[in-house]
Amino acid sequence: MSERRGKTTAGPRHRRRRTALTVGIPLALTAAVTTTYGTGLGVFGEGAGQTASAATTATAATKATTAATAAAPAWAADTADGFASVNSLGQNGTYGGRGGQTVAVKTLADLEKYATAEEPYVIVVAAAITMNPVGKEIKVKSDKTIVGQGTSGQIVGGGFFLGTGVHNVIIRNLTIRDSYQGVWNDKDHDFDAVQMDGAHHVWIDHNDLRHMADGLIDVRKDSTNVTVSWNRFSDNNKTFGIGWTENLVTDITIHHNWFRETEQRNPSTDNAAHAHLYNNYLQDDPGTTIKSSYGNYSRGSTKMVLENSYFQGMNNPVTKDATAAVVQRGNTFSGTSGRNESGGTAFDPKSFYGYTLDRTADVPALLTAGTGPRTTIGTATTPSTRAAAATLTVAKDGSGQFTTVQAAVDAVPANNPSRVVISVKPGTYRETVKVPANKPHVTVQGAGASRKDTVVVFNNAAGTAKPGGGTYGTSGSATVAVEADDFQARNLTINNDFDEARNQSLSGHQAVALRTAADQVLLDGIIVDGDQDTLLLDTAAKDRLGRVYVTNSYISGNVDFVFGRATAVIDQSVITLKKRWDGTSAGYITAPSTTADRKGILINRSVVNGDVSAGSFFLGRNWHAGGDASLRPQTTVRNSALSAAVKSTPWSDMGGFSWKNDRFAEYRNTGPGSGAASGDRPQLTDSQATGQEVADWLGTWNPTA
Repeated sequence: MSERRGKTTAGPRHRRRRTALTVGIPLALTAAVTTTYGTGLGVFGEGAGQTASAATTATAATKATTAATAAAPAWAADTADGFASVNSLGQNGTYGGRGGQTVAVKTLADLEKYATAEEPYVIVVAAAITMNPVGKEIKVKSDKTIVGQGTSGQIVGGGFFLGTGVHNVIIRNLTIRDSYQGVWNDKDHDFDAVQMDGAHHVWIDHNDLRHMADGLIDVRKDSTNVTVSWNRFSDNNKTFGIGWTENLVTDITIHHNWFRETEQRNPSTDNAAHAHLYNNYLQDDPGTTIKSSYGNYSRGSTKMVLENSYFQGMNNPVTKDATAAVVQRGNTFSGTSGRNESGGTAFDPKSFYGYTLDRTADVPALLTAGTGPRTTIGTATTPSTRAAAATLTVAKDGSGQFTTVQAAVDAVPANNPSRVVISVKPGTYRETVKVPANKPHVTVQGAGASRKDTVVVFNNAAGTAKPGGGTYGTSGSATVAVEADDFQARNLTINNDFDEARNQSLSGHQAVALRTAADQVLLDGIIVDGDQDTLLLDTAAKDRLGRVYVTNSYISGNVDFVFGRATAVIDQSVITLKKRWDGTSAGYITAPSTTADRKGILINRSVVNGDVSAGSFFLGRNWHAGGDASLRPQTTVRNSALSAAVKSTPWSDMGGFSWKNDRFAEYRNTGPGSGAASGDRPQLTDSQATGQEVADWLGTWNPTA
């Protein structure tokens, strides 16, 4: 805040398918939260408690050897996207056992009974089921949905086989693992997680597939109309093979899958008519025993479109035969080596189905958070509504799901209905962070023992040049910008370390550490550090309510360093006054720009201190933003300890407006900076003070964890 503020062609067999606090008491620094995502979301939300199939589970618990039945849960209506959604071969899309009986199974006998039945079934796997003998592959019949209940559905030591003509099968939310027989390049044990020979319309979604004797997925012998989405592939040699045919029949979509520590076939695609791969993450970590030999391989006469995928450390990330085609668009290659090839002509996936690409840069964060089994289930069509885990972990050293705070924020689904906690491990994160308005209920929480252990910092100022032209302006300079309602920050430091002394030639020294423009923002146990314009407490619009509650926190600065039009309470906190860049002591704590019908800034039961000269700081001044005479800026400072740095006449005019025509007052402050009532130092009466309590500022909102 400144002192002068005015402040090529599709095959004929396809038809195109359109898809269209307790107030005043410091709160705990950790939150036990759960997140439930409904059926309109694209992945499974963790921590949802009882799932939609809870009735099935409860019934199953009363029957030791017999599968339970129940009404179909809401997610049973989910249908596939990609090539599995295309109307062909007499099958219009892939919807599995929808319309059939729903059963919950806990034994191999029950799983095999219903999976091999002629009738449609929705089969909920409610336990870890061990295959006998090892390597057994249940021969699934058409019209089946096989889905894990929460994260408890596991298939151990075997998998599923879909034979010629089998169609309309969904396999979701399962962990399929551990048929490995001790030979890495095993040619004797054809033990797959999912194998299909001549099947069509198959959707494999949100599974954890690992450590099998042969392939994790084999799509063979003219299998077609297959979509493989949001799966986690790991700890395997021959991971995902497609082909074993002389015919150009297979149509397959592979999107949003995470391949990590897998050696080959990632996938290998042989003689596929149309292979569409997008938004996949292929990762080969250094220093591990499993080394990638290649990534995506287009073999034979395959036509492959490869879009917006992220390759990290992979050897030979994209390879192709001379007879095959690969069209690449928007991919990222980080630390890769060897062959990276493209060439030939392929096809336009949108001539078969609609889809939306996620940004390549977002792929690692989205997939590390969103792949594999989840607790509750939703549809998988719109990237903007995909859910993340209830708790996301950030760590600079790579030990978390993300290495930046912004990547974790990006992984939170748009319009998430419940709280998502972003736990940030100790370290200094030099980045800017923005929580957009369509991502409410987010908590950013330092995981260290102290709020000083986790620091988010950047050094933009109002006059800093933006890439592409212009400058950031005051609000755009923020290190952390919060535009989403019901946001919380806990146990961390947010800093803007713009160096005024070294940038005197720069026009615009306002440098915001934290900007909020939302309602129900809780800042608990944090440090907000800067110089000029440290903490901008704003609203989404002039006519919108924006309440902020700051507690158990430290705020430092020198000029207008708590400002804006929000209805804000700073309670039981420490406000530290800092010298200017040239070593002088002079400044203003608050600069409210409150609308006439709202409460402004309330400082309550707090401490004002700092190593500055006595009588050098105002408690505040009235900011009529843009010269708006209709505003009624308000600051009340009450029941607080004021150091000698506070002026005996603690309020100041701004922009030609007299503070005496606005709303500034104190009540029962103490310390050498406090003073008796006068025309230059208004004090609330006891009666007036009853209408200026914390509850009057927060209204019906009671900030809690």
